[in-house]
Amino acid sequence: MRDRALLSHLGLVAVLMAAHWMLPAYHHDAVAKVLVLSVYAMGYNIAFGYTGMLSLGHALFFAAGLYGAAMPLTLWGWTGGPALAAGLVAATVLAAAVGLLALRTRGVSFMIVTLMFAQAGYLTILYLGRWTRGDEGIVIAQPLRRIMGLDLSDGATRYLAALLLFVLGLLACLHLVRSPFGRVMVAMRENEERARMLGYNPFTVKLAALTLSGLYSGAAGAAYALMFGYAGASLAGVQYSILPMLWVLLGGAGTVAGPFLGCLLMFYLIDYASVITSATLLVVGVALVALVLFAPKGALGALRDRLGKEGRAWLP
Repeated sequence: MRDRALLSHLGLVAVLMAAHWMLPAYHHDAVAKVLVLSVYAMGYNIAFGYTGMLSLGHALFFAAGLYGAAMPLTLWGWTGGPALAAGLVAATVLAAAVGLLALRTRGVSFMIVTLMFAQAGYLTILYLGRWTRGDEGIVIAQPLRRIMGLDLSDGATRYLAALLLFVLGLLACLHLVRSPFGRVMVAMRENEERARMLGYNPFTVKLAALTLSGLYSGAAGAAYALMFGYAGASLAGVQYSILPMLWVLLGGAGTVAGPFLGCLLMFYLIDYASVITSATLLVVGVALVALVLFAPKGALGALRDRLGKEGRAWLP
């Protein structure tokens, strides 16, 4: 069973590697961005899809990674590697701090509290515009966007770096959800009280899951800053807390590859809808309503259910 799951996800990696040599320039850059944002969606999936924590505050962690990398690069003259590490640390510490407070609530209250934290972070970015440049954002110069001598502003290098980040996140998530702790996360999602009766502390498990989720989100944010050379307040707004939820729901909550599929489908749905009509959000809305009606578990979730036991073996 484990071999089949690993094989299916390595097959996805092989397809993405082949796409590097086959895609035209526009789609090559688009998929690179999707790969980075998919890591962000994986982080959200750890909290929501596997542990059952419906958050509207993940933009805070994404922005922490984003600015945690961008500000040291532009203000203090750091190099790419330390700046990337700073973004990871900033997001992880912030996620743990938010979890210590927000996890005192549950359900709708948790969702509202996380939204309030995210909005506070967004307003802080605007207030500290002298350093963050607010809505205008920080544009990172090409010479600063280098790690270990690699120029991340180059399209081919950027795609391979994004693919490496995605592969690390995908395989780590696959290992996590099949580990004993991953089983406990799912138990919390399915029946928190029963998990408590078995001796697990819901607060501790959820805090660890939220911290890991923040680490993924921060990694995506820091990578986004380095690869695409921009950090702005628009990337910390409430829409960037809603988008990962939509990506996860569309691809399949509680599936390892679902966040990537959902992010890819949503990106191209919006892209092609914008060519056909100016009412892009109407098309997206209709698609999401159809999803809720006909595939409430998302694309991969529906496929897994249809395949039964085999589906669970290939798509954990």
